[in-house]
Amino acid sequence: MYLLFDIGGTNIRLSFSKNGLDIGESIIVATPSNFDSAIDVIFSAAKTIGAYGNITRAAGGIAGVFNAEKSTLERSPNLLGWIGKPLKVRLEQALGVPVFFENDAAIVALGEAHYGAGKNFSIVEYLTVSTGVGGARVVDGIIDERSVGFEPGQEIITVENEGPVTLENTVSGKAIEKRFGKKPKEVVDPFVWEELAEKLAYGVYNTIVLWSPDVVVLGGPMITGDPAIPISRVEFHLARILKIFPKPPVIKQAELGVLGGLWGALEFVKGTK
Repeated sequence: MYLLFDIGGTNIRLSFSKNGLDIGESIIVATPSNFDSAIDVIFSAAKTIGAYGNITRAAGGIAGVFNAEKSTLERSPNLLGWIGKPLKVRLEQALGVPVFFENDAAIVALGEAHYGAGKNFSIVEYLTVSTGVGGARVVDGIIDERSVGFEPGQEIITVENEGPVTLENTVSGKAIEKRFGKKPKEVVDPFVWEELAEKLAYGVYNTIVLWSPDVVVLGGPMITGDPAIPISRVEFHLARILKIFPKPPVIKQAELGVLGGLWGALEFVKGTK
């Protein structure tokens, strides 16, 4: 029935939902930097999992900012070779069905809102802390309206001599690797992770006072990995600094893991026409 995809700078995860109720088994293929090669890889993967010729539409998330029609990528730091290319047209030609796109963080947010940690909450804020920082707001099960997109990782946390410092440049995996010269999983000093928890709390604070969510779902390897930013410490610092509201929203860890994008794609494709 549906081909579901989650396209990142490193890997593409695809699945074939035969009944529209679950995502089915997923496969992972490496993401080609070359656009034409990427179309071929997605087509071949769709055939491998039995989706080609047996689907009515395809949908999923891609890391980047789209044009207004959601047909081409306008910005994508990890998919530079895809920018400006006729993504929607080429995939629809290859697969023979309508194809729909959304930002990858927004798609995961949708998945967590319907099937994960945000289930049963009306206003869901999702933040992913991984190589970068992304996120989105879901209201009553629908990705909230926006003019261009949600970019919570670009919020400015402080200003130093070199200029403004964003949340992404403070707590992301890329920021930690730049700061210490090694992968986040190799940084074992608990004081570093406590510092990251406090800085993330300020970023969460900023999104809360703007988005006023019922729940904040935190995901990504910097949250779910080992070592990781402890959510309990984020909650502690947030309770200390958030005084304008009677109480902070619920803070929860994402539950869907690497499959969040596919579960979100399943819900997203149901709303496409």
